[in-house]
Amino acid sequence: GDKALLYLGRYLYRGVIREADILACRNGQVTFRYREGSSGAIKRRTLPGAQFLWLMLQHVLPKGFRRARNFGFLHPNSKRLIALLQWLLKFIPAAPPTAQRPAVPCPCCGAAMRILRTRLRPPEAIHPTSPPIEPATVC
Repeated sequence: GDKALLYLGRYLYRGVIREADILACRNGQVTFRYREGSSGAIKRRTLPGAQFLWLMLQHVLPKGFRRARNFGFLHPNSKRLIALLQWLLKFIPAAPPTAQRPAVPCPCCGAAMRILRTRLRPPEAIHPTSPPIEPATVC
């Protein structure tokens, strides 16, 4: 009933299945779409309501357990802790490949301009209403 729906709502938010992926709920049958893990194809499936709820409840953690991905150094806000761990373990992560920036043409002569320096403020000094600072360029 309603209590079960409220209970499951807490666990299904950004978890097992998105609300947009539940396509229909008619005559006790629930139709939903999902991505198959092996092929990556999007498929549809229709199940009785009780069986659908059973599939969802398999993803609910028992009382007292927590999702580990949101705690400790796996938390999205723990970049400083990850940097400390990398330093302690003497691990140097491989830099992601950077794409080559397209050349910026000079508005006067049309030749490619070269970036001599950029002025970046420290993150704590950036105010949300301040305009972005453009790099200094020369022709």
